[in-house]
Amino acid sequence: MSEKYLIFGATGSIGSNLAEQLKNSGYEVHLVGRNEDETKKISEKLECTFTITDVLDDNFIKKVKADISEIKGIAYCIGSIDLKPLRMTTEQDFNKCMKLNLYSAVEAIKAYQENLKKNKGSIVLFSTVAAQRGFTNHAIIASTKAAVEGLTVTLAAEFAPSVRVNCVAPSLTKSKIAQPMLKNIAIAEGIAKAHPLKRLGEGKDSAALAKFLITEESSWITGQIIAVDGGRSKLS
Repeated sequence: MSEKYLIFGATGSIGSNLAEQLKNSGYEVHLVGRNEDETKKISEKLECTFTITDVLDDNFIKKVKADISEIKGIAYCIGSIDLKPLRMTTEQDFNKCMKLNLYSAVEAIKAYQENLKKNKGSIVLFSTVAAQRGFTNHAIIASTKAAVEGLTVTLAAEFAPSVRVNCVAPSLTKSKIAQPMLKNIAIAEGIAKAHPLKRLGEGKDSAALAKFLITEESSWITGQIIAVDGGRSKLS
């Protein structure tokens, strides 16, 4: 297969699992990560190309475009866990979170928009269960990811019928960014029990859905926000 998929956040739990699942199915991937050692390690394992850059840098997309110009799809597997009571939040907190999760995703999509249209491509973005279900101390991340969901449905309408755009909304997943929360066994067990399926998410769970959505397996699906959350958004 000649299709190549661009994966942002490739060293994260979901991004790395998505890269591996796509490669195992015969697709080509290009990884984007900010940690050079981790990104190179994954690229060597999967025998794929990569770019080292930080999406918080203003010119990050120029580095990516210099390394790869022709793609079939984008998976923006970047997230953050910004938890504070509202009284402790600052404008800088919101701006940084929006830059990481929304603004840089927009820049990536704009840079490849015409290429994706030409190739009848697809885009997968990532939200969170907290965008539609209220949790205390989640004002920063929930409002930011809610904006990502709004972007998803807007671009799905704007880019149809050439490019499909969908969004995965996970609950808490075992990952590096979640480790500070999960290192306390009691807290981890309590969060797991809050899910009807009584466990935390794994990177492979959300990656499996992302793989389905980014490839032609889901050729008649667009504009969807799909939860991968152990039932938490609907059943608890």
